[in-house]
Amino acid sequence: MSNSSEFTIEQNWQANHAGPGRWLFSHARRQPLMILGVLGGAAGNAGLAALVPLLIGRAYQAIQATPPDLSGLQRIAWIIVISQVARGLILQLARNLSSETLCQRIERDIRQELYLSLIGKSMSFHDSHPTGDLMARATNDVRQINLLFNPGLNLVIGSANFILMPLLMAPAIHPQLLLVPLIYLTAYGFVVRDYLRQLRPVTEMVRHEFGNVNTALAEAIEGIETVKGAAQEEYETSRFRRTINKWRRAYVAQAEIEARFLPLLMLGLLQAAGMGHSLWLLRSGAIDVGEVLAFNGLLLLFGFPTWAAQFAYSRVAAGLASARRILELLNARSDLDQNENGYQQPLRGAVAFDQVTFHYAAAAKATLTNISFRVEPGQTVAIVGQTGSGKSTIAKLLNRIYDVQRGAVRIDGVKVQDWNLAALRRQISIIEQDLYLFSRTIAENIAFGCPEAGEEEIIAAAQAAQADEFIMNFSAGYATVIGERGTTLSGGQRQRIALARAFLTDPAILILDDATSAIDSETEDHIQRAIERAAANRTTFLITHRLSQIRWADQILVLRQGQIVASGTHEELLRSSEAYRDIFARYK
Repeated sequence: MSNSSEFTIEQNWQANHAGPGRWLFSHARRQPLMILGVLGGAAGNAGLAALVPLLIGRAYQAIQATPPDLSGLQRIAWIIVISQVARGLILQLARNLSSETLCQRIERDIRQELYLSLIGKSMSFHDSHPTGDLMARATNDVRQINLLFNPGLNLVIGSANFILMPLLMAPAIHPQLLLVPLIYLTAYGFVVRDYLRQLRPVTEMVRHEFGNVNTALAEAIEGIETVKGAAQEEYETSRFRRTINKWRRAYVAQAEIEARFLPLLMLGLLQAAGMGHSLWLLRSGAIDVGEVLAFNGLLLLFGFPTWAAQFAYSRVAAGLASARRILELLNARSDLDQNENGYQQPLRGAVAFDQVTFHYAAAAKATLTNISFRVEPGQTVAIVGQTGSGKSTIAKLLNRIYDVQRGAVRIDGVKVQDWNLAALRRQISIIEQDLYLFSRTIAENIAFGCPEAGEEEIIAAAQAAQADEFIMNFSAGYATVIGERGTTLSGGQRQRIALARAFLTDPAILILDDATSAIDSETEDHIQRAIERAAANRTTFLITHRLSQIRWADQILVLRQGQIVASGTHEELLRSSEAYRDIFARYK
């Protein structure tokens, strides 16, 4: 059964992922007071705006009366002043404050939902999605959704109310005056629908190309050492320029569509037709001059929605395109699941691979083929072989970073798929050659897998990993903040911190994947003794070419092209396996 996430972190509400519109609405409806503020403010704002031309028409009638109705004129003036002050200070302020609060809360909730989803996705998902594109969606696309609500939908709702008012108030002057606004509104609806249809693919292209720009930038920055080492700054600059130009062309295409916004032309035709119709009714005696003024004043209300819509609808289209891109991530399926009700007993460390075959999604052929072996609790197993033979893949199948396509991996006699995933991974620790340290303090990095650990426990783990001495040489000691990925530390220092992290979690299965490759021989002697102590009474996998570590393994597996070609102890393999002797001779 496939799921949208490998791990699901519970929230107190669930968004609707059936489509971008439903998804956005499910977020918005959590803020009913803000929605009420936007709708009420927009309706009141438009109503008071429509009141002005009607009052001006009455003012003209008061002036034309014999004698002029000055008290009535004064009363109308005060109504206009009070209504417009209330409109600006109360209704518009309430509407804009509600709209801004609404969009900021929605942006916050969407960022949280997306972050939790990305954290819970499986490695196969992250392998197939460039980090730069994920960052573009998590930052800029979420921001576009903010702009969809404000100013986008805020202006659309305000415009709808401004369009509605002439339709409601014109018939009160004369029923026939409804004709011109109704024709305009019908034509406006068809034109806007066609405008949005043209805008959708272009806005999606703009968002897609922005993701490509972010990906190119992230790759260049992450690989800056490689770029400089190969003197490829000029090539990377040219490559980035080409990516930027594609984004620019997409933006220009969007601007060309926005420039052809026909309602701007239709507004002039509306006002001309409205003036002609009202003058015809005046000439026939159906209405007076004051009512002509009032009606044509009402038609001026169409100016705001016509001008604002050009900007508002592009914001809505861009926001919906971004919502589709984010939903694509949220709804991406994963074959892994956390299996909350799965097996979660203390792990003893018995491991069995039974006819395991595995291949990565992008691989042309299987990485592992019909792999079978048994490991008893507490044994140390060394896995050796040429680069690309599948050694590290075995480690990633043990804690279900990936799932096998055929065969079974069992721990303590239970298939790894039947384990509670969190319980399984908490009891397995992997230290890789290309390890990751966070831009946090050294103490926080050591305690990453065991955040409740105290200071004494952290120091003891560091001492066991031969890391305490160099840590204390820093002025801030364990409170020293290291750079991203631990770039301020040497390779040996990073690996000793990773070893300390593993010692602190006290795993039942310890996997060292070339974990001492960047450590000098003198330091290795100290760490070797630490590893031997750590390996006591726990199942340990050593993926290494260090003969000093291979020799004392209880079992050695020799891999070649994804298959086990020999297994046994060091002495047995020296006698029986030519492949092992070749490896031994190469690294001796």
